[in-house]
Amino acid sequence: MKKVIVACGSGVATSQTVASKVKKILNENNVKAEVEAVDIKSLEKHIKMSDVYISITKNTKEYNIPTLNGIAFLTGMGIEEETTKLIEALK
Repeated sequence: MKKVIVACGSGVATSQTVASKVKKILNENNVKAEVEAVDIKSLEKHIKMSDVYISITKNTKEYNIPTLNGIAFLTGMGIEEETTKLIEALK
């Protein structure tokens, strides 16, 4: 199964909120994927087993998987574009 990782500073509030929204979006679009919220400190461990990374915080490192703007899922601004990228990346 495909995996989406959502990371923020603590892995609690913001990433959990975005992960919940992403799960709902995936369900609405009949896309099967695991969505996990983690803290930024454990990102390196989780990113190796993930297909998409949704970033809440500014990240200076590049990863070899699609990286999406988590703020769009949080605020709704730009969510259509990020949703399209998410669904395409998981097909």
